[in-house]
Amino acid sequence: MIMNDIAETGLTLDRGPQVLLDTVGQDPTGPLSVGIAGPGGHGKTALLAELARVHQRAGITVRTTAPEPGEPVDADTLVLVDDAHLLDDARIEVLLGLAATRRHRLVVAHRPWPRSAALSELVDALRRDGQALLLTPFTREQTAAYLASTPELGSRDDLVDFVHTQTCGVPRDVERLARGLAATETPTGAVVDPPRSVVGEFGPDLDVQPDAVRRLLLAVAAGGTLPVSMLGALLGREPAAVDDLIATTRAAGLLGADGRLAPIARRAVTTLSPTTERTAVWRRLTELQLARGGAVLPLVRSLLAVGALGDCPVPTLAAAANEALADEPAFAADLFAAATAAGRPASAEQALAAALAGNLDDALRLADRLLSTATPPDRREAAVVAATALAHRGHVGRSVELYRWSGSASALAFATVGGFATGDLSAAADPPAGDPGGEPPTLRASAARLMATGVRDSVTGSPTAALSALVQAAALLEPDGRAALLPDSPAALAALTAVHCGELEIAEQVLHRALAAGVGGPLMARRHRLLQAWILMVRGETHAAAERLATVTLDGRPLESRDLLFAAAIRMGVSRRNSDLGALKRGWGQALEAVVRHPVDLFTLLPLGELAIAGARLGDLARLEPYLLQGRALLGRLGDPPLWSVPLHWSGLHAAILTAEPAVADEHVAALLAAAGHSRYAAVVAAAAESWVEVLRGVVDPTRVEAAARGLHDTGLCWDGARLAGQAAIRTADRRAMTTLLECARALQGRPPGGHGGQTPTTGASPARAAGPTQQGLSDREYEVAELVLAGLTYREIGDRLFISAKTVEHHVARMRHRLNCANRTELLALLRTIVADRANDTAGQPWPQRATR
Repeated sequence: MIMNDIAETGLTLDRGPQVLLDTVGQDPTGPLSVGIAGPGGHGKTALLAELARVHQRAGITVRTTAPEPGEPVDADTLVLVDDAHLLDDARIEVLLGLAATRRHRLVVAHRPWPRSAALSELVDALRRDGQALLLTPFTREQTAAYLASTPELGSRDDLVDFVHTQTCGVPRDVERLARGLAATETPTGAVVDPPRSVVGEFGPDLDVQPDAVRRLLLAVAAGGTLPVSMLGALLGREPAAVDDLIATTRAAGLLGADGRLAPIARRAVTTLSPTTERTAVWRRLTELQLARGGAVLPLVRSLLAVGALGDCPVPTLAAAANEALADEPAFAADLFAAATAAGRPASAEQALAAALAGNLDDALRLADRLLSTATPPDRREAAVVAATALAHRGHVGRSVELYRWSGSASALAFATVGGFATGDLSAAADPPAGDPGGEPPTLRASAARLMATGVRDSVTGSPTAALSALVQAAALLEPDGRAALLPDSPAALAALTAVHCGELEIAEQVLHRALAAGVGGPLMARRHRLLQAWILMVRGETHAAAERLATVTLDGRPLESRDLLFAAAIRMGVSRRNSDLGALKRGWGQALEAVVRHPVDLFTLLPLGELAIAGARLGDLARLEPYLLQGRALLGRLGDPPLWSVPLHWSGLHAAILTAEPAVADEHVAALLAAAGHSRYAAVVAAAAESWVEVLRGVVDPTRVEAAARGLHDTGLCWDGARLAGQAAIRTADRRAMTTLLECARALQGRPPGGHGGQTPTTGASPARAAGPTQQGLSDREYEVAELVLAGLTYREIGDRLFISAKTVEHHVARMRHRLNCANRTELLALLRTIVADRANDTAGQPWPQRATR
């Protein structure tokens, strides 16, 4: 579009008006017959004023009123008429006569509505003999051009976006908002709200409108889609009359062509309208919308925005709460609470909303009250809410009782899952035939049954069948699972099962889909993010794991006991993999508290095993032994299912290594070898465990170690695979084997799982340049320096700690880098993490006895 800014008027013109002004400027005395149409506030008056100015400069007489009937008009006079839609037919006939002579120069501006037959005839005559212009809202480019002409504002993109969005490009409103912003201190940050003075300028525009138009504006300002029939009932008018009102309001420049209010106009309507009138209109709207079965949530939001929620009928509040339940459970809980405060009895839906929002205190309180006071259907629903909340807090036994008492097919399936979780096979038994609760076979009910089937298969069947059932259950909930109240989501159980199978890609995908679909609402979102962080941690991506963990508590709510346990284990696991002894010590107390708060169950054995390794590293494993015994006993009641027992034995092996208990380590290796036939993952872990203890006894078979290390990497245990290769490298006396294994460790640290050989690690080490430490390894002083370098201390800080100079520290680091043949600091730090972690074992470098008995 061609635009031009005119300093005197602040006009920003589209192509048509600009061509008109250019033509008049070149020949002010030429013929002129123009009709200008546009809603109020679109620049008709400003354009007429500019035409008058151009002609007056040329010495031409300008008349700005329509002639009366019989009043003579000089042919040399330019007649400019504004608001022609307000003229009576007699004066329009006079203008029509002037146009018919084709000797008079005439410009007529009018709104699109109302448009009488006489005005239509005049407009047609002007178009035939001259031209018709239609003024439209500014484009974003025109808004930017207008703001650029205001020195105080300039053309900042964010400011242009704000003004254009607030005004929808209505020129009058752009000018008002720009003037108001320029009058305030020049905005330097993001502008959030229009100045009050600007909103107040809409007052006169609203005051001159008929009552019906003001009520129509209030109805539109309430939000939502309002059919003509509903507006007719609100305004007491027939549909044709409602159409006329809408056309009149659009012509006034208050409604857009789409029938919506610009944000700044909506703010003005809601702010400047009398409170009683606004409340009456919106209350009546909610009643009408509820009666016709339409959505009332947008209307209730509007009432809330102006503090009039108390005037909303109780049925409307409850209906709006149910509409908000899936996407905004916390808001739904607030609406239910408002309805209860207004006299509606508490309901199971209110408890459900609180639970989905993650407010388990309120959910439990409401559900417990309903269990003793509500009607039977509400009591059953309340039992489900209470059971779910208790499951999240670790009271799985009581949760199972409530699920079974509730009696629906879904509840019985959840009871089965809880029974397996606690090792209670009687609670995990198949539910009776039929559906006592009469629950229809919905997606949620089907997902619950598949969850139970998947967990049962994970204990008594094959990992493949278990994972398949749980992934299918997760997929069933994706279309409509936001309002599904779950003790645990099928996506989370599928991810746990996949982690226990070494199928981390499947775990990542199912968690990603569950988060994208919002399955389980905010209550389950934390669980899904924690499991994502867990996967990142076991892969050795500790920085990404820590970042993902940080997102879990961004809302400020405290974690429930199960989530707290996983968060503590991830925090300790990240610290251990980063060789951050200080962080391990600082987090140990919180980790112990998390273990105490959540009773041991099948689905928390993974974090318990990680904490066992951390406890062994800190020399405090004994405090976890009672819980580890409970975990082993639980597995025993379930028949020691390999899928769940293998990771616990793997963790037990590493704890035994750190506590220097060869006999205990041998017991774990034996258990892992016995389970090796259960799955590929179990076989890989068993082979790695056997290789690991051999390495600690000084028996290093480079081929076997490398195969075991790569197997761990390819099942997702990337950090463990690199560490196994690193331990073997510093324990072999064969320099060639040392070089091979060290290069393997570097490669496994740097490349993603799934490939073999030929890939250059991201640390920058070249496969052609293999190197390793000397047979003596690092000196004690070098180990001290390495630990402090990994802790992030500067050379000066390390020197102060060790009572040596910073220069000496620098020499130690350079010597380590040369001895380990590292190309850069990043590669050195990666290798030092492995070496220091190995050194943490009190038996590092000391072969274990070839045989050990407990």
